[in-house]
Amino acid sequence: MTVRPCTVGLTGGLASGKSTAAELLERLGAEVFDCDRHVHELYRPGGAGARDVAYLFGDRCLTPDGGIDRDALAEIVLGDPAARRRLEGAIHPLVRDGVESWLTTLGPRSVAVVEAALLVETGSWRGYDLLVVVWCEPVQQLERAVARGVSIERARALLAAQLPLADKRELAQVVIDNSHALGDLEPEVERAWKEILGRCRSR
Repeated sequence: MTVRPCTVGLTGGLASGKSTAAELLERLGAEVFDCDRHVHELYRPGGAGARDVAYLFGDRCLTPDGGIDRDALAEIVLGDPAARRRLEGAIHPLVRDGVESWLTTLGPRSVAVVEAALLVETGSWRGYDLLVVVWCEPVQQLERAVARGVSIERARALLAAQLPLADKRELAQVVIDNSHALGDLEPEVERAWKEILGRCRSR
């Protein structure tokens, strides 16, 4: 019987610090799969995701070379829940296949962290040994997104399309608190890593 690695779903929300936390966990020894990066690959010209999105929404979301213009795609789906569900129905199975393929390359003692924004919204968090949520206050999400160059209108629309972090936090086995100063995140991730290792050993 094949023994799978300990699987950890890592999620958060807009500008919560999820990607930074994933980088820090990787430095500490976790194996990390970045679902957003995988989607970028799927959206390249000729990619399975580019083909499926073009089938759903036509040429209006394509770049001149046949890839997906993610900004244009976001404009289509952010204000249209039905369109967003169609997109998720096409892309999420491709991402799950990518995750499953990646897991087969890891040893049973690995801690496999899958970083994804919509783990809770899609219900896929239930398939992981642990759910880790990177949390901060909603006003901090908004401020940090705007500081990165996201317009206030776009940031509010993105937040409205995501489940509040407080709701995700209630489901988590491990919470990474990123509501303090930037320099406080690294020791908080180190604390969380020790907790993750302990929970993985006792699973």
